[in-house]
Amino acid sequence: MIKKISLLLLAASCGVATFAQNNLSPEMLWKLGRVSALGISADKNFIVYDVGTPDMDNNKINHKTYKIPISGGAAVMIDNAASLLPNTKISPDGQYKLESKPVQILKVTGADIFPDLPKSNVYVYTSLDYRHWDTWEDGQFDHVFLESTNSESANGSIDLMKDEPYDCPQKPFGGDEDYIWNPDGKHVVYVTKKKFGTDYTISTNTDLYQYNIVNGHTINLTKDNNGYDIAPAYNAKGWLAWLSMKRDGYESDKQDLKIMHDDKVINLTANRDDLHVLSFMWGNDGKTIYFIAPVNGTLQLFSVSWSLEAETKFTINQITKGDFDITAITGQVGNKLIVSRTDMNHATEIFSVALNDGTMQQLSHVNDQAYKNIALCKTERRFVTTTDNKKMLVWVIYPPSFDPAKKYPTLLYCEGGPQSPLTQFYSFRWNFQLMASQGYIIVAPSRRGMPGFGTAWNEEISKDWGGQAMKDYLSAIDDVSKETYVDKNRLGCVGASYGGFSVFELAGMHNKRFKTFIAHDGVFDFRSMYGTTDEMWFENWEKGGAYWEKNNAVAQKSFSQSPSNFVDKWDTPIMIVQGGKDYRVPIEQGQQAFQAAQLRGIKSKFLFLPEENHWVLKPQNALVWQREFYSWLKETL
Repeated sequence: MIKKISLLLLAASCGVATFAQNNLSPEMLWKLGRVSALGISADKNFIVYDVGTPDMDNNKINHKTYKIPISGGAAVMIDNAASLLPNTKISPDGQYKLESKPVQILKVTGADIFPDLPKSNVYVYTSLDYRHWDTWEDGQFDHVFLESTNSESANGSIDLMKDEPYDCPQKPFGGDEDYIWNPDGKHVVYVTKKKFGTDYTISTNTDLYQYNIVNGHTINLTKDNNGYDIAPAYNAKGWLAWLSMKRDGYESDKQDLKIMHDDKVINLTANRDDLHVLSFMWGNDGKTIYFIAPVNGTLQLFSVSWSLEAETKFTINQITKGDFDITAITGQVGNKLIVSRTDMNHATEIFSVALNDGTMQQLSHVNDQAYKNIALCKTERRFVTTTDNKKMLVWVIYPPSFDPAKKYPTLLYCEGGPQSPLTQFYSFRWNFQLMASQGYIIVAPSRRGMPGFGTAWNEEISKDWGGQAMKDYLSAIDDVSKETYVDKNRLGCVGASYGGFSVFELAGMHNKRFKTFIAHDGVFDFRSMYGTTDEMWFENWEKGGAYWEKNNAVAQKSFSQSPSNFVDKWDTPIMIVQGGKDYRVPIEQGQQAFQAAQLRGIKSKFLFLPEENHWVLKPQNALVWQREFYSWLKETL
C-alpha cells in the first residue's frame, strides 16, 4: 500500500510540474543558451559571463558577453569583457605579460624536410605521439612567452621553454590556467610534461616548473611526484596550491589538493578517501580553499582552511547539498561564492552560494523563459544491491507526466570514462531530460569505476572492464525492471566511449534482456585499440600491459574481455556512431563493429561523422545525431 501511494504522489508531482508545457525536443535543446562564467569584474560589482547560442543556419555557435550585478538583477550585454576583468597575465609590477604562442621545433612535413617540394602532403614520424585527440603532430609546440609591456623595452620577448619539444598549455584541454604569476612578481609557474615522443604517450608525469625572470633559471617544483601535477594557483601570501595524482600512467588516480609553503608540501585531502578534487579556488582570506568534488552522484562545494599556526590541523566542510552539480567556481565576494550550477532538468546558470549555510541564489537567467515552456522530468535516487552485495546508486529519470499505471520503454544509460562521475550534469548530447521527454524511463547506474563513492569503488574497473561493471549494469536494469510501469519487452541500452564499449560488451552477454543498442565512439576491439589510440598510458594502465605479453596474466585477462571476442553471441539490432577525427577511440573501432553486425545479418546502422572528434560539436551534426538517435529507438524499440 505504501508503494502504491508513493507512485501516485510521484505521478501527481510530475503532472503538476508539466501542466500546459511542452516536452523537450532536440530542436528546443539546441536553442538553449550555454552559459560560461568569465570572472568577477575588477571593481567586484559585476559577474561577467559568455552565452553561446547555436546558429543552425550557419552551423556554428554565436557568442555574446554580459554583465550582471553581484547581487543579481538585469543582465547587460557588453562589447569588451577584458576591460572589466582583471588581467592575471600581467605581472604584479605591470612590467611584463605572459602569453602562449606556437613555436616550430621539429621538421615533420615533407615541405619542412625537403624545401624543394613545397606542394608535398607528407608527414614523417620516428616516434609515437604522432597524433593526439583530433590533431596530427606538425612539429609545433605551444610555449609560454614573457613579453615586456613597454614597447620601447630592450627585453623583448623571452621564450620560457626555448627549443624544448613540450607544450604549455597542455594538450588537448589545457588553457591559460596552465601558466601563472607568483605574487612576488619574480617567478612564473607553468605546467608541462617534459617527455617527448613515445615516452610522452606512456606517462602522465606532468609537473609544475618555476621560471625565475631575474636569472632565467627554471626548477621543477614537483619533481618528487610521479603523476599529474596541474592547476597551480597562489594566494596573496605566495602559498601555492595545485591538484595532484600520485601514480604515473594512471590518469584517473585519486586527485588530491596540495599546498606548498617554504618548500614544504602538505596534502590537504590525503585522509579523505571519498574525495576526488576536480577544481578549486583560494578564498579571499588567503587561508581557505574552496573546491568541487563528486559525492553520492552529484558535484558539491567544499572548503578547507589551512594556516601556518596550525599547519597539520585542518577540517574539510561540505558547503552545498542537493540534487544538482556545482560545476565551476568563479570567485568570492564578501561571504558569498559565485558558482555555476546544473541539474538534469536545467542547463548551466550562475548562482551565488552563502558560505555560512550553503543557500543559493540564481543570478543569471539565460534560459528561464525557455524552461517556462518545457516540462520537467522527475529524477529519483535508487539504491540497488549488486552481485557482490554492495549498494549502488542508480539515478532513475521519468518522462514528464509520468503515470505509474502505464508501461514505459526503458533505456539503460552507460556512462563513459570509465572513471568519470555520473552526476546531475546537463549534456547537449546525452541529455537525460531529452531522453525521458521522448517517453523513455532512463536507468543510469553509478557502476564500478566512478568517483564519489571511495577510491576502492573507483579503481575496481581498471583491468576488468568486462567484469563487475557489466554485472552492475545488469543488476540496475533488472532491479528497475521489477516495477510494473517498466515494459520489460522494450528495454534498450545506450552509451558513448566506455559507455559505447559497455554497449558492445552487453550485446554479447545480455541474454535477450535488450531489444536495441546504440554505441557511440565505443571500444570494440582491444588489440586494434591498443595499436591506434593516442594515449598509451591509458591503455597500459587499464589493460595491465600489452596484448603480446603472453606471460602477463593481468593483460591477457583484460584482452580476453574484448567485445570483438563475443560477436558470435550478438543477436540484437544495433546503431553504431563514430567520429572520423576521434583519435582517442579511432575510426576502426566503429567500422569493425558495424562490419561484424552486417556480416552476421544483424539489423544495424552506421552513423559516421567525418569531421567530429570524440564529441559532436557542430550544431547541424548534433541535430542529425539527435534525430537519428531517436529515430532508431522509435524503429527498434
